[in-house]
Amino acid sequence: MTTHKTALISVFDKTGIEEFAQFLVDRGYEILSTGGTLKRLAECGIPATSISDYTGQEEILGGRVKTLHPKIFAGILARRSNSGDMATLVVNDIKPIDIVVVNLYPFQKTIAQHNVTLGEAIEQMDIGGVALLRAAAKNFTDVTVASRTGHLQQIQDTLGSDAADRVSLARLRADLARDAFAETSAYDRAIASYLASEFGGKAEFPDHFTADFHKLQDLRYGENPHQQAAFYGDRSREETSVARARQLHGKELSYNNIIDLDSALEVVRAFEEPTCCIIKHNNPCGVARGETLVEAYKAARDCDPVSAFGGVIGLNREVDVQTAEEVAEMFVEAVIATSYAQPALEILEKKKNIRLLETGSFTPAANQDMLKSVVGGLLVQTRDRGLINRDQLKVVSKLQPTDEDIDALLFAWRVAKFVKSNAIVYTSANATIGIGAGQMSRIDSTSIAAVKARSPIRGAYMASDAFFPFRDNVDRAADIGIKAIISPGGSVRDGEVISAADEHGIIMVFTGMRHFRH
Repeated sequence: MTTHKTALISVFDKTGIEEFAQFLVDRGYEILSTGGTLKRLAECGIPATSISDYTGQEEILGGRVKTLHPKIFAGILARRSNSGDMATLVVNDIKPIDIVVVNLYPFQKTIAQHNVTLGEAIEQMDIGGVALLRAAAKNFTDVTVASRTGHLQQIQDTLGSDAADRVSLARLRADLARDAFAETSAYDRAIASYLASEFGGKAEFPDHFTADFHKLQDLRYGENPHQQAAFYGDRSREETSVARARQLHGKELSYNNIIDLDSALEVVRAFEEPTCCIIKHNNPCGVARGETLVEAYKAARDCDPVSAFGGVIGLNREVDVQTAEEVAEMFVEAVIATSYAQPALEILEKKKNIRLLETGSFTPAANQDMLKSVVGGLLVQTRDRGLINRDQLKVVSKLQPTDEDIDALLFAWRVAKFVKSNAIVYTSANATIGIGAGQMSRIDSTSIAAVKARSPIRGAYMASDAFFPFRDNVDRAADIGIKAIISPGGSVRDGEVISAADEHGIIMVFTGMRHFRH
C-alpha cells in the first residue's frame, strides 16, 4: 500500500505505541518521531525518521526545543483544500502531516508527589506537545489527533475498517480534536493553579474557573425521567469514590443511586470500626458501628426499617456471608463496600437488580473543589474535612461527661455531619435511634427525630449540626430523656441554652464547628 502519508508520534506514555506505529507502517505511513519514542520504535524494528533529520535542526536547549519548527507546524496546519497552502509545502519541501500522536509530560502527577521542587515541576510543563495538539486539533478537517493512548484503538478501528468512509473519519477527527482541546485546557489550568499556590495567589479560587472531567457513562435520566444526565469522573483524583468504584452486579446506576452511594460511602469512611450506613433520599436513615459488620448492619437497619426499604447501603469492610444473608432479606437499591467474599457475592447476585459496587481499601480523604451549580453560575468551596477530637471539646454544662459519654457524643456528631440541615440525631453509644433531617426549623427536626425513634430514647445522646437558637430544643430533649447533647455553640442565646441544660441535668458539650449540609 503506498498512501505516502505522514504521522508524527512523540509520547511520554508509550502504552500500545508499538502496535499502533506498526499499523500505520503497514498502511504506508512514514513516521516522524523524537527522543524516547524514536528509540522505542527502533528497538521494535519499526522504521521512523528523526524529526531532527527531517527538519535539519538538531534539538537545542537540552531538548526543550525539538518539534517547534516551521516544517512541522506547516505540515500540520496546511489546509489540504487550499491550493496556496499546498503550493507552499511543495516549494519548501514540507510533508503534510496527517496524524499527530502526542501525550503530555505528566505535570499533574509530578506536582502530586511529596516534596517536589519548583524546578522539577517546571521541567514537566510540556510546551511543544501542547502546541502540536492545538495545531492538529485546529486543522481537524484534515488531521487526526490523538492526545491519549486510549485514542489509538479508535483510530485503528476507523482507518482499518473495510467500511471506513469520509463521514466516519470526519466525525472521529472532530471528536478527537475536541478531546485534545479539553486536554490542553485542563493541563493549562493545572499549571496556573500550581503557580498560584507557589507564589501566594488564590490557588483554590482562580479568577477563571475551569474543570476537567471525563464521561464515565450516560444515565437513563436525571433526578426525574424528563431530565437528561451523565456521570463524569476526575482523572486527577485517585481517592476512594463512587467514580472509581467497580460495579460487580445489577442494573445500571441511576442519577439518584450515584448521589446516595456517594453519601453512604462518605459516612462509613468516617469510622474505623465495622460500620454500616443506610441512605434514603440522600439522608442517613440508620448508622451503626459494631464488633462485626453484620452487627452494624442490623443495628443500622433497625433504626428505621421502613425507610431502609429500598435504600442504599454503605459498608466499610468486606461483605461476609452473614451480612449478605441479612441484606438479601430486604429490598435494597445498591450496596457499596470495600469488597465481597465470593460466597457473599453469590448470595447477593441472586437478587437480579441489586447494584453491587466495590471500592477496594479506602484511601485517606483529600481536599478538592466541591462544586454546586446554580442558574447562571457555579459555587465552589473546599471540602468539609473538619474533624473534632475529644481534646477540642468544651464541656459547658455543670454535669461532666464520662469517657464513654464523650465517645458516644463524638459518634453522634460524626453522623450529624452527613444529615441535611437542620439536622438532629439521637443515638445510643453505637447506633442511631432517631434522625430529624432537612427541616426549616430546628425544633421540628428535634421533634421528628423523636417521632422516628423505634428504640427507647431515654438515656440517649443528641447531636445538632448547628447551634440552638432557643432553649426549646433542650426542653424538648429533656422531655424525651436525652442524657447528653453535642452542638457547635455560638448562639447569642448560648447562656440561656446552657442554663436549660443545667436545669434539666443534661450534659452539654460544644464543638466550635458547624456542619451545615444543604
